[in-house]
Amino acid sequence: MLTPPYLKKGDKVGIVCTARKVDRDDLEEGIALLEACGLEPVLGKTIGASDHQYGGSDALRAADLQAMLDDEEINAIWCAKGGYGTVRIIDEINFYKFIKYPKWIIGYSDVTVLHSQIHKLGFETIHGVMPVGIGRNTAVAKQTLENAWFGKPVHYHIESAPLNRLGTAKGELVGGNISILYSLCGSHSAIDTTNKILFLEDLDEYLYHVDRMMVNLKRNGMLRNIRGLVVGGLTSMHDNSTPFGKTAQEIVMDAVEEYDYPVCFDFPAGHLKDNRALILGRSASLEVNERGAKLYFDQLE
Repeated sequence: MLTPPYLKKGDKVGIVCTARKVDRDDLEEGIALLEACGLEPVLGKTIGASDHQYGGSDALRAADLQAMLDDEEINAIWCAKGGYGTVRIIDEINFYKFIKYPKWIIGYSDVTVLHSQIHKLGFETIHGVMPVGIGRNTAVAKQTLENAWFGKPVHYHIESAPLNRLGTAKGELVGGNISILYSLCGSHSAIDTTNKILFLEDLDEYLYHVDRMMVNLKRNGMLRNIRGLVVGGLTSMHDNSTPFGKTAQEIVMDAVEEYDYPVCFDFPAGHLKDNRALILGRSASLEVNERGAKLYFDQLE
């Protein structure tokens, strides 16, 4: 995939709501991070807008994102918050100018819609912390985001997890939130996982929902021909009064049990305080051994 230009001091970063509503006050710590990095924040018209749960109407959110994509002075777009709503506007977005003048799209959770759509166009994106709530994220998580958007090396060594499956893999890292990937199946935004390393994370789901989604990804062929699997946070999961009988991690492992590629659990990315940046669409090397796991992204100039 193609790499958008890395950020440099003085560049402008647009902040928009593609999903849940956000007030200006919610962005103070995110704005402070940008300014500390020598970047200039530019707030979109959706900041402070409200339409029930959304950051303004579908039309306003689509227009705001479109304006940021088309503005050649905006060097990156940092989605303010996740939640739900990006899929409601994605078909209204014209990426013609983005293809000519690409820029980094940054976020996670519901922003998986944008990651998936833009990967279909052949460009890398950044899965990482967002401005709202960034004060709760670790210093490491924030530093990895800076490393990613400034083009510094992004390498990870993590501890071993009980369900890990050993092995090595090389391929583009793609994926994101399981619920979103599941919801995109059958649409033109659904990603092709063939010969790629798949990353998965999720939050606040019932265990049987996780099983339903993993079975659907499997039936859609998204788990069959991947080269490796990286599983991030499976956070705040719920069970019914009659227990499902497996943890979220066990559900994921059950879905890929028949395959032989390496699997890494408990990777620090997703709905976690230590939500480390991932360059989605970038070729990466994965090694899972008895001591832990390594994920190295290719370093591109």
